[in-house]
Amino acid sequence: MFGYQRVGDLVWAFGDARGRGFMLGGTAGRTTLNGEGLQHQDGHSPLLFSVVPNCEVYDPAYAFEVAVIIREGMRRMYERGEDVFYYLTLYNENYPMPPMPEGVEEGVLRGLYRFQAAPEERPHTIQLFASGTAMQAALEAQRLLLEHDVAADIWSVPSYLALRNDALAVERWNRLHPEGPHRTSYLDEQLRGLPGPVIAVSDYQKTVAEQVARFVPQRFIPLGTDGYGRSDTRAALRSHFEVDAPHITVAALDALADEERVPRHVVTAALEQYQIRTEGLEPRLL
Repeated sequence: MFGYQRVGDLVWAFGDARGRGFMLGGTAGRTTLNGEGLQHQDGHSPLLFSVVPNCEVYDPAYAFEVAVIIREGMRRMYERGEDVFYYLTLYNENYPMPPMPEGVEEGVLRGLYRFQAAPEERPHTIQLFASGTAMQAALEAQRLLLEHDVAADIWSVPSYLALRNDALAVERWNRLHPEGPHRTSYLDEQLRGLPGPVIAVSDYQKTVAEQVARFVPQRFIPLGTDGYGRSDTRAALRSHFEVDAPHITVAALDALADEERVPRHVVTAALEQYQIRTEGLEPRLL
């Protein structure tokens, strides 16, 4: 649980004093610092930091995202003199760091960009949102879904808060200017017209992704690590919290079945294929 709850009063005081700088959550995620149990497994700091008005919250997946965010933060705080500060999650899990795709800087800062289009065409296409270390599970789920004739575009979501704040600002503008030109949120611009549903996964509880649920034009299904931290391997923890690649795959197939785009027995077959337990308490209650 290391994170905001240990320093929350100081965070508010820092924001109220118009402090500037970066807070880096070095023990980020509920499943990444595995083996430590409740004491160290943080599943909610991005949500708690998001309530501080002048705090920018990011959950980057790759080193180039961190670099883009830090550079922009330095520019805003120390070149333009803005009274903001940043909270970034940093994970202690090793995985490949790709080069930055061309032209994604704006998307990193605004909270969303398409990281990888579906590698092959299939009869059905969905959208996968992933943040932080959960990007690796999304990439694996993209591969598994191809086996079920489903293509998946993968989107990196460095900041649900940035997306939410933009959507709220646009909503307010349109409400106060009923006869003026209608504005569109960045999130809507990116997703409008794309096939759904949208499956969102992170190493944090579902309410982090749910910050943008009502602004997503497609059906939106968040997956997250609701519940107490536990001591086990990363693979076991991610299976327990239902955020690993098989659970992402099943969530996507189930959403397609709800829309009558695939038969229900496809979901049943996937549950059996991945040996997913279908009975027992949900992770939040354990």
